[in-house]
Amino acid sequence: MRKTLWLIPLILSTWGCGAWLHQPMQPSQARIGELTSTYYLLKSLPKPVEPIVAAVYKFQDQTGQYKLSENGGSFSTAVTQGGTTILIRALEESGWFIPIERENIGNLLNERKLIRSSHIQYGGDPNKAVPPLLFAGIILEGGIVSYDANIITGGAGLRYFGTGGSGQYRQDRVTVYLRAVSTNTGKVLKTVYTSRTLLTQAVDVGLFRFVSFKRLLEFETGYTYTEPSELAVTEAIEKAVQVLVLEGLEEGLWSAADPEAAARALEAYRAEKERMEATDWLQRRPQQWRRPVALGMSFGTTLYQGDYPNAALLPAIDLEMQRRLNDWWSIGGRFGLGALGTFDYFRTKASYAELTATYTLMPFDKATPWFRTGLGMLFTEDEEGRFSLSAKSQLAWSVAAGIELMSQQQTAFFFGIEYHYPFDDMLDNTANGRFNDYYYQLSGGLRVYLGKEPPPRPARPAF
Repeated sequence: MRKTLWLIPLILSTWGCGAWLHQPMQPSQARIGELTSTYYLLKSLPKPVEPIVAAVYKFQDQTGQYKLSENGGSFSTAVTQGGTTILIRALEESGWFIPIERENIGNLLNERKLIRSSHIQYGGDPNKAVPPLLFAGIILEGGIVSYDANIITGGAGLRYFGTGGSGQYRQDRVTVYLRAVSTNTGKVLKTVYTSRTLLTQAVDVGLFRFVSFKRLLEFETGYTYTEPSELAVTEAIEKAVQVLVLEGLEEGLWSAADPEAAARALEAYRAEKERMEATDWLQRRPQQWRRPVALGMSFGTTLYQGDYPNAALLPAIDLEMQRRLNDWWSIGGRFGLGALGTFDYFRTKASYAELTATYTLMPFDKATPWFRTGLGMLFTEDEEGRFSLSAKSQLAWSVAAGIELMSQQQTAFFFGIEYHYPFDDMLDNTANGRFNDYYYQLSGGLRVYLGKEPPPRPARPAF
């Protein structure tokens, strides 16, 4: 029992920092809607020479998606259906547009008819005209075109003897398109699109343990945080309005009252656009860090698995050369020298030479997993203890996996674990059992990249 008591303060402290601080203790009152980060971008736009009268007939969800549910189907939509209302507010806040009512224009026309009939019925001037409606210079069209759920998911956890915790995350993405159409000609003046990601996080901590005979201690807590989809849609729409104004300024579709302020805004926008064009949809800059040719050396240890017990960890050294075929694949050769054996019964020198094919999972990142397979010859001592290329050789196959960390443009540190499998059972000069002898190798080393520096690359898909 005493050995377990120290866990309770740890669990309670985690609980206090998690669920307690985020727990709603009482109903909240109505409040003014939250301001997004893009709201301030809209307010910082330079003022126009004259606001543009804009009509928005319909700006709605075009995805048709419903919310994901762990308990079955759901009839709730994944994103808000009030995109028109959000867009009209963004147009007002920008200061560049005068939005006019078009979504429910039937209600407006009916009300104007009532005004005219009231004048006639109650002795008003029948010839007095109702003021004309404003007509739009542009029509704003588009909508919420996609909602991609679970574009990135992951998490981590640790549990030991019934005590531990875990965390999970999920990222969704909403995309908005907005276009301006001239009412005089019907020409599409400009089309822009923006996107916004939504993050969901879950953290839980628990304890499940018998503290004494027939005494079970069980405790769990946690919380989940989900960004409101409405705020994400609002940010995407506000960003689309900001981009539309700046794109129109750049192409001369409209003008700002202060040319200097407009120039500063356009300079900042061009810098942002350059960063966007150089990154992928995960906001990562794709850059080929690895040059065409690589030379490497590694040191490690081997672990023999065969007919003798009590395997020993013995040293090994490897040399390699690789030639990249494209961003992901490379071919090359490896040569290794070391020892295999056990503490008591068996020990042999060993070397190998093989041809390899390597796959780099994330070639545009400094840190990336890699996978390799190879086929070659394994050389060991024969029954008389002779070690030479002609004494004893076996055809062997290998697979390996590891991680590479680039330190500069030319050098990288790499770590990996390998599995070497000879095609016969005479690695230890004894044929016994159903399976052939084999060995593992754990190693780390330095790799130097040579050749012409790769040119800068445009943004491309992450995978």
